[in-house]
Amino acid sequence: MSSVHTLGRIAAVLLLPGLGLALAACERSESQAKTPPPPQVTVARPVTKTITDQDEYVGRFVAVDAVEVRARVSGYLEKVHFQDGQLVKKGDLLFTIDRRPFQNALDQARASLTQAKANLAFAESDLARAEGLVGGNVISRQTFEQRTQAMRVAEANVVAQEAAVRQAALDLEFTELRATASGRIGDRRVSPGNLVMGGTAGTTTLLATIQSIDPIRFEFTMDETSYLRYLRTAKGGPDPASRDANVPVQLRLLDERAFAHQGRMDFVDNAIDRSSGTIRGRAEFANADGTFTPGMFGRIQVASGPPGEALLVPDVAIGTEQVRKFVLVVDDQNIARAKYVTLGSVIEGLRVVASGLDANDRVVVNGLMRVRPGAKVTPLLSTAAASPKGAQAPSNDLAN
Repeated sequence: MSSVHTLGRIAAVLLLPGLGLALAACERSESQAKTPPPPQVTVARPVTKTITDQDEYVGRFVAVDAVEVRARVSGYLEKVHFQDGQLVKKGDLLFTIDRRPFQNALDQARASLTQAKANLAFAESDLARAEGLVGGNVISRQTFEQRTQAMRVAEANVVAQEAAVRQAALDLEFTELRATASGRIGDRRVSPGNLVMGGTAGTTTLLATIQSIDPIRFEFTMDETSYLRYLRTAKGGPDPASRDANVPVQLRLLDERAFAHQGRMDFVDNAIDRSSGTIRGRAEFANADGTFTPGMFGRIQVASGPPGEALLVPDVAIGTEQVRKFVLVVDDQNIARAKYVTLGSVIEGLRVVASGLDANDRVVVNGLMRVRPGAKVTPLLSTAAASPKGAQAPSNDLAN
C-alpha cells in the first residue's frame, strides 16, 4: 500500500507543471481574443484647387436713383394715379393738381401777348409814316425819335408777354407730376383734396418717393490696411482699389450660405475717412426679380490677391485644441498623427488649409471619435472630395 501511495505522489508532481502550462496557454488565448482590432476610419487626400483669396465685408444696398416727388407749383391735389408700392416707369403720371387756375393764367397771358403784338403793329406803322414826314420837315426830329422809342417799347413788351405765356404753359404742365425715374414707388404722403406747396425754394410738400430697382448698388467700407494690400498686390491687372476697375465680386444675403450673386465693382471713394480709417467701395448687381431692396444688409466677397493653388479638406475634419486648429492624418505605419493647420475660407463646402498640411497626407474624415493621436487605425481610402454623411467632429483632447 505504501508503494502505491508513493507512486501516486510522484505522478501528481510530474503532472502539475504540464497542467500549469496548459492553463497559461488558455489564459493567453482568451486575452488575445478580447483585444479589439484597430478601429476603421475613412481617410481622404486634400483636394488641390486653384482659388483666389477673398475678403468679406458687410454692407447695404442702395438705389442707383432715389427721387423725392415734390410739386413745382402750389395748388389743391386733385388725383393720385398709382397704387402704393407699385413699380412705375419713367414718365408715368403720378399726381394731378387742380389745373383750372393755371389754365386761366395761361389764357390771360396769351391775351396779353395778343394785345402786345397789336401795339407793336401800330407802333411799326406809325414809325413808317414818320419816316416819310421827317424828310419833308412835316414833323420834327423829336417826334420821329419818340415814335421810334414807342416801337422799341412795343417790341420789348411782346418779348415779355411771350415769356409770360411760356411760364404759364410750364405751370400748367407742372400740375401733372410724372415719374422722373423707373423703380418702385412708396406710399402717397398726401391724399387728394389737400393743398400742396410747390416751388423751387422754401418748404415744399413731399408727395412720394421712388427707388430704382434694376440695377442696384451695394456699398461697403474697407479698412486702410486692406486698401493698401489691394494696391500692393496689383501687378498691372485690375484690382478692387482701382477706380477704373471692373472687378467681379460675389454676394450673399443674410439667410443664404453661398455667395451665389455675381456683380462688379464700379466705384471706390477718393478719400479715406479720418474718423474711421476706412474707405467706401461700391459694386453693382443685376436685380431683375427685385429680390434686393435698398437698405438691405448683405455680405460681399472681394478678391484680395491673384489666383493660386490651395489645399482643401472637409470642414468636419477640423478639430480644435484651445485656440489651435488641427487635423488627424494617418502615416505609413497606419498611426494617427495630429497636424496643426492654419485655415482659410470655405469654398464649395470645403475648408481651405493655408498651411500645415501636405498634398499627400491622408486626412481622417470619418470615424474621428474612434481614434486618438498615436493610436493605430485601419484606414479606408475615400475617393469623395466632400464631407462624408454622418461624419463626427474630432476630439478636442490630444493628450490621451
